[in-house]
Amino acid sequence: MYYDMKAGIAIIPIGIVVIVFGIIFYLQGNSIVGPTSSFMYSNPKWIVNGQWIAVSGVLILAAGLGISLRRPKS
Repeated sequence: MYYDMKAGIAIIPIGIVVIVFGIIFYLQGNSIVGPTSSFMYSNPKWIVNGQWIAVSGVLILAAGLGISLRRPKS
């Protein structure tokens, strides 16, 4: 009920943060952002890791939205 909606609202920012980190890791793997001394810089493994992290963030965000927008049964 009300607590479910609050839990969903609490999950949404977590999903957004995970998406942002995934995008940053993807860009570091592609040598677009970050210091050249980073182990992620120009590393193809982090291109794939960043994509999966961003997809995980989208799933977390969707779960939070689904929980917060769910209508209570009457």
